[in-house]
Amino acid sequence: MPKFDPRNLPDLVRRPIVTEKATIQMEYNKYTFEVLPKATKTQIKAAIEGLFDVRVLKVNTAVQPRKKKRVGRFIGFKPQYKRATVTVASGDEDKIRQVLFPDV
Repeated sequence: MPKFDPRNLPDLVRRPIVTEKATIQMEYNKYTFEVLPKATKTQIKAAIEGLFDVRVLKVNTAVQPRKKKRVGRFIGFKPQYKRATVTVASGDEDKIRQVLFPDV
């Protein structure tokens, strides 16, 4: 795996996405995050492994299409973002859940 500057990696991951679908995928050790649009899969893998101290098996990414938003007579677009679904090795799911959901 190529080396990345560890100071820049935490900035790639913006926030975890907690939706109904993402919550169901957590049962299968898959966690969903919003990441920077220019982030690559190897950078995302290195950032998640560095932030949560887990072993990442797989990274799937998807860029959502732009959607129109209209306010009165003005037409614009919703902000576009990139979604990364990260598969974590079994046994490491407790580490990531303690950081994402500390009260549960």
